[in-house]
Amino acid sequence: MKRLIETLTNIWRIEELRNRILTTLGLLLIYRLGAHVVLPGIDPTKLAALSQQTATGVLGLLDMFSGGAFSNASVLALGIMPYISASIVVQLLGIAVPYFQRLQREGESGRRKINQITRYLTVAILLMQAPAYLTNLHATLPPDAFVISGSLFTITSIIILTAGTMFVMWIGEKITDRGIGNGISLIIMIGIIARLPFAFMAEFISRVEEQGGGLVIFLAEIIMLAVVIVFAILLVQGTRKVPVNYAKRIVGNRQYGGVRQYIPLKINASGVMPIIFAQAIMFVPVILLGFSSSETLTGISAAFADFTSFTYNFTFAVLIIGFTYFYTAITVNPTQMAEDMKRNGGFIPGVKPGKKTAEYIDTIMSRITLPGSIFLAIIAILPAFAILAGVNNQFAHFYGGTSLLILVGVVLDTLQQIESHLLMRHYDGLMKSGRIKGRRSVI
Repeated sequence: MKRLIETLTNIWRIEELRNRILTTLGLLLIYRLGAHVVLPGIDPTKLAALSQQTATGVLGLLDMFSGGAFSNASVLALGIMPYISASIVVQLLGIAVPYFQRLQREGESGRRKINQITRYLTVAILLMQAPAYLTNLHATLPPDAFVISGSLFTITSIIILTAGTMFVMWIGEKITDRGIGNGISLIIMIGIIARLPFAFMAEFISRVEEQGGGLVIFLAEIIMLAVVIVFAILLVQGTRKVPVNYAKRIVGNRQYGGVRQYIPLKINASGVMPIIFAQAIMFVPVILLGFSSSETLTGISAAFADFTSFTYNFTFAVLIIGFTYFYTAITVNPTQMAEDMKRNGGFIPGVKPGKKTAEYIDTIMSRITLPGSIFLAIIAILPAFAILAGVNNQFAHFYGGTSLLILVGVVLDTLQQIESHLLMRHYDGLMKSGRIKGRRSVI
């Protein structure tokens, strides 16, 4: 407790860090308040049917990612997922289209151009999703829920929903620039955390009302949840160390090298991005079907709208494995690592410097990425098994799955940035046993 108080005091003493944290909290507070601002023309007391629609299935996940804004018919109802979908498209274009490949090589100017294209594409996606969301509102809510109707309500709501998502995107960029952590990831995380107390209480109440050891079952669920959290942390932090020998060099009167060091290659070098992007893809069928729930669909459409189905979870797992390899290829550059190593007089024992070293690192990354991506996929689909085992639908979202992995990954990344500020100013870090390991994941 004493160490915690000292750490908080040190954080408050660093003016830049204090301002960044306060800026982040202030912007996140604005986002949470906006999630409760109902679209003009809708009676907020008539939203019970919409809340019931988003209680289960993929729509429940979508509502959780928006922090409850979807079920509140909020001005921020579409959340940040359209921007993430646009980011997926642009990054995939960077693999296949020479124009985007050239922009990626142009440094800062190319990055600004790519960001501009991503924003335009986000607006285009929003102009398709907003009418679908309004159609779902008309199909779900009673007629007396609409104070304003007709084309006036439709046009103004489309504009407001589009502006709402762009505002959320602006908040995320400001947090990244002036706050602490990655803004988009924090916005997703804060929306998930907002649903956690309600999910916890719903599960607790349902177990208390049971006859014959309901509390014992609830305690067992908490223990299993703690075990899953530990595995998720190990997955995020796990590394494979590659030994590197540095040849002895004498520059002036000083000696460099002559020692063995280790390159920590992360088992999950892509962080939480495969989970976020795969989940965004899994939302596409429901969005194209007008945000319909699984109860009103049949066939393959119903399977993709029900996140407990085999079709949904198998597709989700395959996407996670694919995106893990994709982002690892973007994040880790074996050729650059081999060149830097050679330039500094380093070599891996038994491996020739240069091309052979790059091939060796690439082989190791491929071998450790496969089990890492499989474990990531297994944890991501655990909520489906939790629901089949009788866990409350809302609480099951945190029983592994996208929610837990995003929470663990984003929290570790944010704490790592705070620790870097502390260590840079010669204060003790957050952990006495060693530095926090994380993966700074930027969308």
